Amino acid sequence: VQLQASGGGLVQAGGSLRLSCAASGRTFSSYGMGWFRQAPGKEREFVAAINWSGRTIYYADSVKGRFTISRDDSLYLQMNSLAPEDTAVYYCAARPALNYLDYQNLHRYDYWGQGTLVTVSS
Repeated sequence: VQLQASGGGLVQAGGSLRLSCAASGRTFSSYGMGWFRQAPGKEREFVAAINWSGRTIYYADSVKGRFTISRDDSLYLQMNSLAPEDTAVYYCAARPALNYLDYQNLHRYDYWGQGTLVTVSS
């Protein structure tokens, strides 16, 4: 069972990137999925989450209005108006059911991708 994140890179402030996360080994169509990120020297933090149907979505306050999470057979994160503080390794993750009480809790996610680095230059 693997989640493979891709799409990271170097972008100037104000630019955009689209991250993707593909699953192999099993289907995650009934799973809640999320994006987390970890900046150098900081703890991994919640970015966005989406339930199995795509009808329930959550965002961290820091990315609301700039990032959009979506899914079909893969998971995506469209990132617009990027800022240097968005620089981090971005991870995709999956869990059997998304709960409104703890969707931000990374310990509740069972499967993780390897991460993709996003660097935003000023």
